Amino acid sequence: MKFYILLFSLLFTLQINAQENKTKVLTLGTFHFNFPNKDFVQTEESNQIDVLEPEHQEEIMLIVEKLKNFNPSIIVIEHPSSKQQEVDSLFNSYLADEYDLKRNERDQIGFRLAKQIGIKKLYCVDEWGTFNQQVENVLFGNDSIEKKKFTKYYQSDLDSSRKYNPKKIFKEKGILTELKRLNDPENIKKSLGNYLIGPFTYESETGDFFGVNFETGRWFNRNLKIFRNIQRIKVRPEDKILVIYGAGHMNVLNLLFESSPEYQLVESNDFL
Repeated sequence: MKFYILLFSLLFTLQINAQENKTKVLTLGTFHFNFPNKDFVQTEESNQIDVLEPEHQEEIMLIVEKLKNFNPSIIVIEHPSSKQQEVDSLFNSYLADEYDLKRNERDQIGFRLAKQIGIKKLYCVDEWGTFNQQVENVLFGNDSIEKKKFTKYYQSDLDSSRKYNPKKIFKEKGILTELKRLNDPENIKKSLGNYLIGPFTYESETGDFFGVNFETGRWFNRNLKIFRNIQRIKVRPEDKILVIYGAGHMNVLNLLFESSPEYQLVESNDFL
């Protein structure tokens, strides 16, 4: 009996130690503050806000104060990894009071928070996905007929009524309320379903997997690359990572962080 008690105690201790050795990660899913409207779901100009207006600036500063309680030592942002030097230069200018923050979440939350807590670098990790040869040939090859056929199917958005696409509430209820909704685990799970219908079901020929291959490259492969870039960041045992990214990405990134033996996902709404 004593042996089993000791064995249980040892296993429990190892489990606790393994959990403590994981790097804590808080993912903050956001809408794009500058409304570039490059995503499939776009925001009409009449529904947009100017985050530089005093009332929104006050709310953003409140959000930054809340995130400071997580005490991140590493901040990850949605910006191409190939443009790391460009962001380094902008951030250094901001630290020297030679740069005015622009209307994007990288600047408004990332730069502002990093400066306040003494972080000297923000990590750019964004990538595009890689398509397989079948999809590559249609999208970028010489088969204009098949490309037109797929483009028409994609733009028709036949499954739009089944997609999770709630009304945006930042204009009526504020940025913080919108962020809380975007980061609700149940809503994040619903958003993943959007990538399992629509283009996902498209077949170039009956019974093939063109739509599956398209979404694999466009979405799943892209987010796996983003995750891999985050893995490349060298961390110390005491480090904590804040990931500031478009909320749609959380339906894959959060799952990866939850499943990873390296990281411990922290509930963002506990801080918001």
